[in-house]
Amino acid sequence: MTRRFTQAARAALRRTLPLLVAAVAFTAAAAQAAPKAAAKGYDYYLTGSADDATASIAPARPTAVLMGGGTDVDAAFQWMIAKAGGGDFVVIRASGADGYNAYLYAMGGLDSVETLVIKTRDAATDPFVLDRVSRAEAIFIAGGDQKDYITLWKGTALEAVLNQKMAQNVPIGGTSAGLAVLGRFDFSALNDTVTSADAMADPYGKRVTLDRGFLAAYGLADTITDSHFGERDRMGRLLTFLARLMKDGWAGVADVRGLGIDAGTALLVEDGVAHRVGSGSAYFLRPTMAPAVCQPRTPLTLRNVMVERLSGTGSFDLVRWRSSPGATLLYDQSVESGVLSAAY
Repeated sequence: MTRRFTQAARAALRRTLPLLVAAVAFTAAAAQAAPKAAAKGYDYYLTGSADDATASIAPARPTAVLMGGGTDVDAAFQWMIAKAGGGDFVVIRASGADGYNAYLYAMGGLDSVETLVIKTRDAATDPFVLDRVSRAEAIFIAGGDQKDYITLWKGTALEAVLNQKMAQNVPIGGTSAGLAVLGRFDFSALNDTVTSADAMADPYGKRVTLDRGFLAAYGLADTITDSHFGERDRMGRLLTFLARLMKDGWAGVADVRGLGIDAGTALLVEDGVAHRVGSGSAYFLRPTMAPAVCQPRTPLTLRNVMVERLSGTGSFDLVRWRSSPGATLLYDQSVESGVLSAAY
């Protein structure tokens, strides 16, 4: 039997058809705007030319931007772009989106800004991801969670490409979590973050998780870094990290170093020599002795760690671990039974 629409059915169709058309149109637009290859475990965003470009000058010396999180430091990115000689600037991260693309591209001097949100270990071996990173003239690791960078990227082809690019003197930078993975030793945050008070109270507490052997920018071969340093009161936990590295035999007293950088602050590092830009300070820590007490469920005692604070002009040589004359304030930092103290 042939079915015919009643007058009421036709009226209902006239009311719903525009909504269906609008829904289809919205879905199509959303699909067009979605980042490329999201289904493959990564998102890809491009601002500028899709063609590969090469830098106008080849980097002569290893270059890095070490940023302490918070507000991005314009001067640091401008310096990094200049050192890269233009070309393609690639931002990598494990969460978020393309927040850096328009910001960096507007600074000028770049062929493109590309962001890769690399969310799985499979994505860290994807040929497209590796190709884009391998063609970069500058690489920046955004903030986020260093746990993701270590668990998703360490031991993959992406790590190999990043180390190769650094060996070729391609400028690399990182902020916050991105800074955390640019030293030889890392606070991995596998069990979330940790405060200075909790770290000093128990250096082996479940939140004091360390890692090594992922990435290491030039000049940071025996260094562990920390960001948001002053505003989040992180001196105590960085001292704890140093104590653990010595106690666990990962580094000796003569070699191990700590670097803390305030939010809104960056170090511009060329051939291992760092200059500060931004609104805060950088702190360079050198132990003079092994920890007196560093064991589970016992407050830390670590004495006489020499700290140099760089707050103005001047420079600090990360390789030789010394400042230019008059550039830093030198003082002694200790932890006694879990209590932090300083002597100027």
